[in-house]
Amino acid sequence: MTAPARYRRFGWLAVLSVCVVLYVMLHLKVNAIHSEVVQAEREIVRLERANMMLETEFLTRSNQVQLARLNRINFGFRAPEAGQFIDGERQLAQFSKPRADNAPAPIRLAGLTSTDAVPAFPKLVSPLTGEPLDAALVEGAPPEDGEVARSRGTRIGLGEGTGQVRIPLASLHGELGQ
Repeated sequence: MTAPARYRRFGWLAVLSVCVVLYVMLHLKVNAIHSEVVQAEREIVRLERANMMLETEFLTRSNQVQLARLNRINFGFRAPEAGQFIDGERQLAQFSKPRADNAPAPIRLAGLTSTDAVPAFPKLVSPLTGEPLDAALVEGAPPEDGEVARSRGTRIGLGEGTGQVRIPLASLHGELGQ
């Protein structure tokens, strides 16, 4: 290869590398400007929403003022005063009309107060077996730690400190079939 051809090759290589560097710089500049445009658009949208919210609030408040003016001037309405409130049911009942002749009788409630002996509540029965439940279980007597309760030969394991009761389903299945 001759010297001028070599210089020409290096020249083209230098021009190509300068073009690549300029392209990369231009590409980075375009991306930076694109990011700024996107941020500006988001800011515009945010400001438009804030503007719309302020316009809505302004219109709402101006409508409230206009409604208050209409109520006061045209209709004579005012805010309620303390004397306009009632104290209880008796004062409310004073506003009622007398009962009409054809009106149904009012519903009256009465409580039972009796000195007679009230029958005892029936014993709780297990829905699975039909037998009465243990009194300790019904009354909620807490078992001692580590104790295993027994109910009709079925072992019921108590979870220590968890408040959970584990009942083996296999033992219940045998009782259900009987």
